[in-house]
Amino acid sequence: MSGSSFVSWMRSAIGGHRQAGRQWKKASPKSAYDVIIVGGGGHGLATAAYLARDHGYGRIAVLEKAWLGGGNTARNTAIIRSNYLHDYSAAVYDHALGLWSDLSAELGYNVLFSQRGVLTLAHSQHDVRQGQRRVFANGRQGIEAQWLDPQQVAERCPPLDIAAPRWPVLGASWQPAGGVARHDAVVWGYAQMADALGVDIIENCPVTALCSKDGAVTGVETPFGFISAPKVAVVAAAQSAALVQSAGIVLPITAKPLQAMVSEPVKPVLDPVVLSSTVGVYVSQTDKGELVFGAGTDAPVSQVARGSWAVIEDQMAAVVALFPSFSRLRLLRTWAGVVDITPDASPLVGETALSGLFINCGWGTGGFKAIPASGKLFAHHLATGTAHDLLRPFALDRFERGALIDEQRAAVVAQ
Repeated sequence: MSGSSFVSWMRSAIGGHRQAGRQWKKASPKSAYDVIIVGGGGHGLATAAYLARDHGYGRIAVLEKAWLGGGNTARNTAIIRSNYLHDYSAAVYDHALGLWSDLSAELGYNVLFSQRGVLTLAHSQHDVRQGQRRVFANGRQGIEAQWLDPQQVAERCPPLDIAAPRWPVLGASWQPAGGVARHDAVVWGYAQMADALGVDIIENCPVTALCSKDGAVTGVETPFGFISAPKVAVVAAAQSAALVQSAGIVLPITAKPLQAMVSEPVKPVLDPVVLSSTVGVYVSQTDKGELVFGAGTDAPVSQVARGSWAVIEDQMAAVVALFPSFSRLRLLRTWAGVVDITPDASPLVGETALSGLFINCGWGTGGFKAIPASGKLFAHHLATGTAHDLLRPFALDRFERGALIDEQRAAVVAQ
């Protein structure tokens, strides 16, 4: 990790980066591992890094179908918060928020975590009641949160038109510890950490099927041939359902595109992250000055990472209504990710009916913010065979038991 210090980066920049080496090795797959992690996004890489560091596993492979972090970890708006309604959800996300605070030091890699605060707007009396209920719940959970009146909202966010005719702002919940981070840096930091601990990171290696015998997983099929392992962890977001189905297991996951876009850069104008569940839009400003806009999911079920013009049009209409001055900005680019949505908008983490097969998916629109906690807690389960208390409620069998964790509203965007 010492190669990521400020001095080393300056030396490399002065030399035109001509001497810069690879941040992680280009590994070739071996015939057998102790653990195979399918998916090279933030969750998969964090799991591998903590499994190696905290539990001493020496033969771990991360298999990524394309390039590291090219899926949902890169295709999101990088918002981090923990103000969820239910105790189980709030506990996991607040644990993650605590880990985010020290993540740059832990990885030896600056993930640019900026705790600028998160405003969640209320536009109706129903919104007000829901927002105040969540603030009260967060207080009971030990999470710092406040309810702000319209004038306090205006002071926190001057560009916001609190008297917007279509979407007047009646108040907002405020989580000062929330913020944003740099998604690429998170991937690179965990990849570097895992590689330094001996993890084989194998890109362009799609898993085509899971293999089993006598009720237990035996490994995976890839274009490089069969790779054996007594434990396989599927951490592949929306692709997880199809992959696990090859082993005869059906996951209650729906895949939908989730769009975002970014404007041309401007001088600092927006300090907090601003969310609106009613409008279905969220806005933040990057360190480079670009404004990042997120929207709700597209209505059609799809595995295609490309959104629709209708969602863009509705999103921009909402943004301009809330922030009239932003109407003068030009958009630079748009993108979409494919989110994995469960019926209760909460993740699926834990064991399956096939011995040795584990899943970590269904995070929906909340996956990025959970990366550090998901990786650390899931690694604990893989190593010990026992689910950590914070993740136990998110097991697959909760749908059979009727123990749902309904976070549809707290997810902010319509799922």
